[in-house]
Amino acid sequence: MSDVLPLAGFVIGITAARRADELGALLVRKGASVRYGPAIRIVPLTDDTELHAATTALLSAPVDAVVATTGIGFRGWLEAAEGWGLGDSLLSRLSAASLLARGPKVTGALRAAGLSESYSPASESNAELLQHLLSSGVDGQRIAVQLHGEPLPYFVDTLRAAGAEVIEIPVYRWVGPVDPGPVDRLLDGVLDGSIHALPFTSAPAAASLIALARRTGRLPGLVTALSGPVVAACVGPITAGPLAALGVPTVQPHRARIGALARTVAETLVDRSPRLRAGGHAIELRGQAAIVDGEWREVAPAPMAILRALAASPGRVVSRRELISALPGGGEEHAVETAIGRLRTSLGGGKVVQTVVKRGYRLAVDA
Repeated sequence: MSDVLPLAGFVIGITAARRADELGALLVRKGASVRYGPAIRIVPLTDDTELHAATTALLSAPVDAVVATTGIGFRGWLEAAEGWGLGDSLLSRLSAASLLARGPKVTGALRAAGLSESYSPASESNAELLQHLLSSGVDGQRIAVQLHGEPLPYFVDTLRAAGAEVIEIPVYRWVGPVDPGPVDRLLDGVLDGSIHALPFTSAPAAASLIALARRTGRLPGLVTALSGPVVAACVGPITAGPLAALGVPTVQPHRARIGALARTVAETLVDRSPRLRAGGHAIELRGQAAIVDGEWREVAPAPMAILRALAASPGRVVSRRELISALPGGGEEHAVETAIGRLRTSLGGGKVVQTVVKRGYRLAVDA
């Protein structure tokens, strides 16, 4: 089994707009099949009156600290200010403030503008940035926070509750995708079980998927899927916020990086893969496949649904009625018998699945 890649057999959905290809490539290298369904797109606000008003507010008085969250957003802000004739004034105000950079890309943007960061968290997370500010004391301070697509309510509200005046800088905005078809199909895949994990790299993507599910009456199904069979992985706690608000459990890497997120997805899916011995064989269930005695076996959706239902309680007799309910789209007893036959063929023989006359089927679990 050493030559079977860790994510072989699994299908992973990607909702990201930025860095989607990078994340997808990392997952494919681990053996996964990837489906793309961008839930959001970025709209720059270089000519936006909201950004102009926020910049003017910032320039109206000295500012103690500026939180810069993205390199592309920070550069866009400076370019917009230059176009309004406020470039020099903004740079002067920023140079007199304590500059906090979320990660290396925004640090590079600061330095390219002739500025120097006073702090950048090793985790590249907004949560660590917030903790640093709070531990430094923010009561009575004037703090600007560069937003990265939509409001950061927890971040901003926490600073205000601690006594800070906060100026929100909306440098670009997340909006829905031009073509909602791919993300709509991605949502269907989560609900029908053909997608096994959803990694999220931004809170707006999670919020947009939730909004789509709510508009189309699929939110209860989405919450159920992400709370059970489908892994919801988030790059950090801020990203996890919209899911946490619905009670959806998420897994998160120790460091808020794309590579760490891909590793966390792989480790979680492998850890959750059922393993058992039945009919004298070692069997591991993988997404839409099984590994039998180290050998890769493709399993079609209906037989795989039967196998998962049997493996949920290894050795227990599962009735035909229960197995009909487990089939994609339901069916009848004949559909169960057909799926059982195909499952036995896929697993390499008939000894793994036993027929219990007039009762149903069970896995022939080894003692």
